[in-house]
Amino acid sequence: MQAITVRDRDAGVAGMSLTDMPYPHAAENDVIVRVHAAGFTPGELDWPATWTDRAGRDRTPSVPGHELSGVVVELGYGTTGLSVGQRVFGLADWARDGTLAEYTAVEARNLAPLPADIDHTRAAALPISGLTAWQGLFDHGRLTTGQTVLIHGAAGAVGSIAVQLAREAGARVIGTGRSSAREEALALGVDTFIDLETGKLEEAGEADLVFDVIGGDILDRSAALVRPGGTLVTIAMPPTVRPKDGRAVFFVVEPDRARLTDLAERLRDGRLKPVVGAVRPLAEAPSAFAPGKRTPGRTIIRVAEDGTGDRS
Repeated sequence: MQAITVRDRDAGVAGMSLTDMPYPHAAENDVIVRVHAAGFTPGELDWPATWTDRAGRDRTPSVPGHELSGVVVELGYGTTGLSVGQRVFGLADWARDGTLAEYTAVEARNLAPLPADIDHTRAAALPISGLTAWQGLFDHGRLTTGQTVLIHGAAGAVGSIAVQLAREAGARVIGTGRSSAREEALALGVDTFIDLETGKLEEAGEADLVFDVIGGDILDRSAALVRPGGTLVTIAMPPTVRPKDGRAVFFVVEPDRARLTDLAERLRDGRLKPVVGAVRPLAEAPSAFAPGKRTPGRTIIRVAEDGTGDRS
């Protein structure tokens, strides 16, 4: 099979290439998925798990990408809950070969059934952004109806989903971002938009929950915006400044089949719309990783056309 691989950590994007790889092995409780569409995180070449396994051993050449939508073609020993020929979407493990490949082995529990009327491209844009937004807002941030949430990067991959979920939950939403993101953020439903390039973050006022995806100075300054009893949630880095009378939480997204199923239902009925930008073939994945290539919406890699599920 063909896959995008990385071999040299120091080479970065220049070390990515389209290569022939062995067909993956389905371990216990795994499934093999014929990948139709895949998503990636631009910074994942900096993640230790891209280069080493859970025991810290070198695992190159490794396959990046951790979101996928496709069709199950093989079940590992003991696998339950999914079947051969079933459409699925979800997350690949951080420390195993990922989704920028024609086939990948994934723990069955990391995947959810994909309804027939949702295309693979939109589905591949949902797992990390959707689960991160949900877990940040509700599992860690405890957001409830009538509260105010400040969402940094409101027009970004995670932020755009968080805005939509928060609005549906009945929260007041303050969004931040670059000036070029203003119209998109307002269209998504933010009540107030703060331009981080020309405006003052402190003008946002207090919020019950601040959801940060940026880190650094923005994260530090956000602590002062949390109301007493509120929460600062971040996915960027462990916070060094904490709210005076509140909680601070750093988390990494976790797989959740039940929540993926719920997100897919929202996608089906139009309550949730992931922002998909460019859709590129597998061979162009290395250039899609290139730093400085900022494009609106998620870039999705199309690996196979719908209906192609034969092993090759």
